[in-house]
Amino acid sequence: MSIVRRWVIMSVLSLSGGIIFLMPFLQEIYTIPLATALQLSYTQVGSLMSAFGVSAMICYFPGGWLADRVSPRKLISLSLITTGAAGLYFSTFPSYKISLVIHALWGVTITLLFWGAMIRVTRNWAPAEQQGRAFGILESGRGIGEVLTMLALVKLFDYLGSGDSALSMVLVQCASLTILLGVIAWFSLEDSVDRDGNEAEKRSVGLRQILSVLRLPAVWLISVVIFTGYCAYWGTFSFTPYASEVLGFSVTIGATIGAAKNFFKPAAALVAGFVSDRLGISRSVSLLFLTLIAGFGVFAMLPGRTELIPVMVVVGVVILLATFAMRGIYFALLEEGGIPLAVTGTATGVVSTIGFTPDIFMPLLGGYLRDNYPGAEGHQYFFLTTAAICGVGLAASLLIYFRLAKTR
Repeated sequence: MSIVRRWVIMSVLSLSGGIIFLMPFLQEIYTIPLATALQLSYTQVGSLMSAFGVSAMICYFPGGWLADRVSPRKLISLSLITTGAAGLYFSTFPSYKISLVIHALWGVTITLLFWGAMIRVTRNWAPAEQQGRAFGILESGRGIGEVLTMLALVKLFDYLGSGDSALSMVLVQCASLTILLGVIAWFSLEDSVDRDGNEAEKRSVGLRQILSVLRLPAVWLISVVIFTGYCAYWGTFSFTPYASEVLGFSVTIGATIGAAKNFFKPAAALVAGFVSDRLGISRSVSLLFLTLIAGFGVFAMLPGRTELIPVMVVVGVVILLATFAMRGIYFALLEEGGIPLAVTGTATGVVSTIGFTPDIFMPLLGGYLRDNYPGAEGHQYFFLTTAAICGVGLAASLLIYFRLAKTR
């Protein structure tokens, strides 16, 4: 494959991988406007994300198996187009029940069709010794596409008056862009991108191969790492409503903070990718978990007073850098953990099924704590819980590291 072709593939993966998640994760930035437009409580808004999480959890494993069997070009294109079409309907602000169905449908279109294919193509994109940078580049590119799109949509939201009609237009624009990327993916991705030269449709992945994946201890340890690292990512979602509800910022400024924090993603993921190739993936992940435990712990103990805003900003930046660095490299553990290339999709399905279950309970937990402990207290409980979960992730990453050390 030519250099130009390789970077075209990575560009399409990066842009698609960032933008396709904007609509189901709309509450990251527009929690309050979304609750107002749909006339829902915070707990109900959280349940929309939970519907996505349940559907995603069910689809991750079959989606991984599908990625080992079907052309990534077909899977990724279909995913983007159907996700965008559902977003156009959601822009009409349907009833609560219909909104739940749409979020559940997004769980299917994104995880069954898109996620496993994206991870498989990325792993094939680089040799074994450059997996950290491959996934770091992917996450960095996803971050660039996501943050530029989010900031443009926030500007549009503010320009149109920050009301229900403005939020609807934000959804229309995001959905249209997702559909356009689906068309571009169809004409730019290849049917076969395996570095071993095998085509997806000719690959045999049956019950025997699935059972062999389930018997690998590394698969379960990686699952715990991704689970806890993803909880940390959900912990950062509370920054936007915290700024509005506790520190007294306007809804628009809160949304801007939610979008601006993603500026840290590209640099953090890219640097982590190159550094982890030299330092070791599992060792790097362990250091990042230590940083997250300290960061969320400090954030949980700080009272919500305006004079402490500079301290909160510094600690928040550290948390964001560590979180995005973690997301940039934790799938590179597939190579370091010795997962065979032929079952990358299946292994991705297993670890993703477990790893992304925070989509189910973290938004509900956050909504429950904010509804029952108004003000700073609910947010502090949420941050403290996140710090404790990161402690479990540290233990899992250390186990992976010591298993590798023992093997060597």
